[in-house]
Amino acid sequence: MSFVVKICGLSTRETLEVALDAGADMVGFVFFEASPRHIGLGTARDLGRQVKGRAVKVALTVDADDTALENCIEALQPGLLQLHGSESVARVRDIKQKFGLPVMKVLSVASAGDLASLPGYAAVADRILFDTRAPKDATRPGGLGVPFDWHLLENIRLTIPFMVGGGLNVANVAEAIRVTCANGVDVSSGVESAPGVKDPDMIRAFIRAARAAESVATSSKIASSV
Repeated sequence: MSFVVKICGLSTRETLEVALDAGADMVGFVFFEASPRHIGLGTARDLGRQVKGRAVKVALTVDADDTALENCIEALQPGLLQLHGSESVARVRDIKQKFGLPVMKVLSVASAGDLASLPGYAAVADRILFDTRAPKDATRPGGLGVPFDWHLLENIRLTIPFMVGGGLNVANVAEAIRVTCANGVDVSSGVESAPGVKDPDMIRAFIRAARAAESVATSSKIASSV
């Protein structure tokens, strides 16, 4: 499984171009009005065209109904749907079958108990993203820039790829990769100068750090197997 770096919550042509030029494998676009990273369908259509096959386009939704999913799919033409809400296993399966697109289910993690639902989701999703569980009073899902205890994933064994997100930044991404042995990393607020405002230099630095850490992890695996 190849290692994936995903920059999520992109909303301008300029920062999208930076992410693409820096080598992001996935670029994420948020369709959730409570988020400062939310984009409208017109913007999604414009940014989607800009990608031109240079990365996988990811549509992030939160408990969206079929009409909302149809609208964002028509506008963005994504290669992957990211389900970031409380979608059930059955709902994930139904979305995948109805829309014919690969699905990444986000699991919010605060304790080991949050992993109890993992087998069910892993059986129907194409990819899992582990994120920090939001505080009870939060208005939107996600860790809001706070990492969870990555050691909870140390013994995870999945037959599908999994990514880690939530509170990642240039300073801690290497440790997250080392501890979790994830197949990819997802960042949003960790490359922002303000909520919803992506910083070009931070995007470039994060991708460089993630690539370097993945290279070290791969070298360590090879050395340990010799």
